[in-house]
Amino acid sequence: MRVTTDFSVIPDQYSKHAPAPLQADGMAIMSFPFYVDQLKPGTQYLHWALVDDDAIPVCGFQWIHWAVANVPVDALMFDMNDAQAVEIPEDFSRMMMSMVPEALCGRNSTAGSMIGSDNPQVYMHYVGPQPPDADHYYKLMVWESEQPLELNQGFWLNQMYHELNKAQINDPAWLYLVGRQ
Repeated sequence: MRVTTDFSVIPDQYSKHAPAPLQADGMAIMSFPFYVDQLKPGTQYLHWALVDDDAIPVCGFQWIHWAVANVPVDALMFDMNDAQAVEIPEDFSRMMMSMVPEALCGRNSTAGSMIGSDNPQVYMHYVGPQPPDADHYYKLMVWESEQPLELNQGFWLNQMYHELNKAQINDPAWLYLVGRQ
């Protein structure tokens, strides 16, 4: 499996540089598009996370920007030229519940006690990069599975990691993207 985007630097509309209509509580909320190809035969579900390890020296922990589980591959747009490739469209984070109600939104770091967001539009969806000190590298990891993970709406990323481990799914495809300060 391989994950790709049409950019290596996260465009402004998906980051802290987004215009006000694309922000909630000062954070970008429109997710960026990406592609997953070379899916293994039998893949039925995709799961992914976007994290910022460069946040560790800034706040003391990895910052979770987006966590998603149990997205049926059949619900995604296939590439007409490649039956083993799918596209996750722009703004999927906010459209997901109406497009794919069986998919699960995980909590991001704004839901934690340090930020304590009470806005589900923020803590249960994508929030864009907001590096305070320098450009950061954001890691997008995607896992594939034949069965859904045993999670509930609003799961925490560590719970998804545990479920992936229980299912012996330990080989994500990933890529690094730069988020501008």
